[in-house]
Amino acid sequence: MVRPQHDLGKHDMIGRRGAVVGGLAALTSGCSPAAILNATVPRTGYILEADLPYGPLPRQRLDFYAPVAPRADGKTVVFFYGGAWRQGDKADYLFLGQALASRGIGVVVADYRLFPNVRYPAFIQDGALAVGWAARRFGSERLFLMGHSAGAYIASMLATNTAYLRAVAVDRLRLGGLIGIAGPYDFQPRNYRWLRDIFDDADDAAIQPISHATAPLPPALLLHGTADRLVAPRNSERLAAAWQAARAPVELKLYEEVDHLTIVGAFADFLQARAPTRADVLAWLEAH
Repeated sequence: MVRPQHDLGKHDMIGRRGAVVGGLAALTSGCSPAAILNATVPRTGYILEADLPYGPLPRQRLDFYAPVAPRADGKTVVFFYGGAWRQGDKADYLFLGQALASRGIGVVVADYRLFPNVRYPAFIQDGALAVGWAARRFGSERLFLMGHSAGAYIASMLATNTAYLRAVAVDRLRLGGLIGIAGPYDFQPRNYRWLRDIFDDADDAAIQPISHATAPLPPALLLHGTADRLVAPRNSERLAAAWQAARAPVELKLYEEVDHLTIVGAFADFLQARAPTRADVLAWLEAH
């Protein structure tokens, strides 16, 4: 179901720099909720293949969580984390890798280059290279692209009608689909000083996933918390509406009283009662 669209209010935005960077850093700092979650994660159900190169550069590395008991269909998720395109580390997402791999789903968690070392679209191009690596190993039909926050932006830019995956010889329409979690899909960097640095002088329409959400599109699952104060829920609402306008399969789930970090932290056993993220993702993967 797609809820009515609404405009950004004064405090309901992709985020002021301090709010977004500070909030997203909570999953990527040394003493973080991610570290706490990972300390609770069982070391069972998966075999970790760490630091596999998908390109020649130091940040072009990925971790693969191979299920001990894989599904017969070999379904695999390529996950891109958030961090405001400025920070992030694949090692922080053990809790997500274990949650899915222990249930038979392979999980690729990819690092990618970050600002200020690079600007748009380098992080999307790195995402495409990681998907290309996964497609060669597992086959495109078995792959699902998933991301949280800035990572959902990357995943959606790859899944929509852009040339990024074509550049690495991957047919995006042969992918299993897109899973976007609390992503910024409909925003204008010129409105935020800290985003102007990252996206430089890029055309506003070119950088927005919603601009590229035109037919044909793969199936999509979009998840967002209504208590998200860093990335407004209307981003997912409007992208879902664009998906529907393109006559592509889409499912939108809005979680009441769930915030920007809890929605992804809920993959872990420790927080899974706070939001149905894990159950909804697994059910959607089963159906597709």
